[in-house]
Amino acid sequence: MSEAQAETKEAQASPKIKEILSSVETMSVLELSELVKALEDKFGVTAAAPVAAAGGPQAAAGGEEEVKDSFDVVLTAAGSTKISVIKEIRTVTTLGLKEAKELVDSAPKTVKEGVPTKEAEEIKKKLEAAGGKVELK
Repeated sequence: MSEAQAETKEAQASPKIKEILSSVETMSVLELSELVKALEDKFGVTAAAPVAAAGGPQAAAGGEEEVKDSFDVVLTAAGSTKISVIKEIRTVTTLGLKEAKELVDSAPKTVKEGVPTKEAEEIKKKLEAAGGKVELK
């Protein structure tokens, strides 16, 4: 649905609905999560998310296991194409040539810390395509 369509539907909503939407817009993610849980408990329904893509992090059925949302990208080995790996390190970091070469030579070494999941996976793919071996921790 486009933003224009959403705004039209919102404009047609009753004052109560507008008030609720206004409240929801100002909530934090944690508050929204608590709201969803409260609605599920109150009305006996489930707010099931669409099926996640294969390989994505999955929460345990009981919700006991914490899902990691950031990773450290660690270069474990440079592989046979060290120059390509150095070039790729320079593109994913702000390191100069000398610093990137030192990082690659001293593998295993952390390339980036606290990187969001999607970005960490992209960096891993790029470095592996250049010939390096990478772990996400």
